[in-house]
Amino acid sequence: MKPPLVPLATLLGRELRNVKVEKPFVKFGQAALAKKGEDYFLIKPDCERVPGNPETSFSVFAIFDGHNGISAAIFAKENLLGNVLSAIPQGINREEWLQALPRALVAGFVKTDIEFQQKGETSGTTVTFVVIDGWTVTVASVGDSRCILDTQGGVVSLLTVDHRLEENAEERERVTASGGEVGRLNVFGGNEVGPLRCWPGGLCLSRSIGDTDVGEFIVPIPHVKQVKLSNSGGRLVIASDGIWDALSSDMAAKSCRGLPAELAAKLVVKEALRSRGLKDDTTCLVVDIIPSDQPVLPSTPMKKQNALSSFLFGKRSQTSTNKTTNKLSAVGVVEELFEEGSAMLAERFIHRNISF
Repeated sequence: MKPPLVPLATLLGRELRNVKVEKPFVKFGQAALAKKGEDYFLIKPDCERVPGNPETSFSVFAIFDGHNGISAAIFAKENLLGNVLSAIPQGINREEWLQALPRALVAGFVKTDIEFQQKGETSGTTVTFVVIDGWTVTVASVGDSRCILDTQGGVVSLLTVDHRLEENAEERERVTASGGEVGRLNVFGGNEVGPLRCWPGGLCLSRSIGDTDVGEFIVPIPHVKQVKLSNSGGRLVIASDGIWDALSSDMAAKSCRGLPAELAAKLVVKEALRSRGLKDDTTCLVVDIIPSDQPVLPSTPMKKQNALSSFLFGKRSQTSTNKTTNKLSAVGVVEELFEEGSAMLAERFIHRNISF
């Protein structure tokens, strides 16, 4: 008598449960050139969800691009991580921790902003804050310091949204709907010059930490995106606008493919300097998430993004609802777990009690 046939899906499920996927190596490099001395960065590759247990390790990388002084950037660098971690419930497992992380990032950004404003100082800072746990990458950002993901197959994905009033129509609409004014700087004779700014205050950004003097329209509520890489890995390029004003996302990724992370960061900065000159502080972090059986991230030829990949990883609505769908990019190397960019705190914390 033949044994009963087992459905293929059941066999695959058993196989997947029995395969232990090794955590990747995380290798990184940093490079910077200073013009005003207001860029700061954070590198913490040895954090632990459970103190004393290296099996619970995760890494944090962040860029803080200050303006109107350095105090907000320094304060965020020193306090943001602690505020984020304090917003995550204790005693939960890894999957629950990763699910709680996007909300905790929002709470941490807001708490850091409140604490800094209580100091009575008027500087502000962009923040791009990246948490890597295994193959899962979570990015929270305010301002225009960008994070891109370059995956095998040559597809470059933007993991942040630029909060520049000049380029972001949704943020302009939000500011004006809230009672703020958006316009250019008026000079003698009534001529308008420069980028679009929010008034009062004249800030070019619509989101930041700090900026006590520019009113309620500039908010610290971050865009958050969480993705899961396949075990082929990927490269993150995290940089201040001194890079992105000179290089497109594709140019930055392409300029350093096939190089170790440390050299890659230096080359991106060098390429930005060659393209535009040193007009602003220029800081770059390159982070490689590498399979444990590979010494370096392999170089791959550039491929054009097709329509599906653009749909999944192009700029998306910042006011979209919570997306917890499991979508795959066209090249099958990135799974989107979460994305939310609403600037309304009530929408981000709906049905939850959050205290600061």
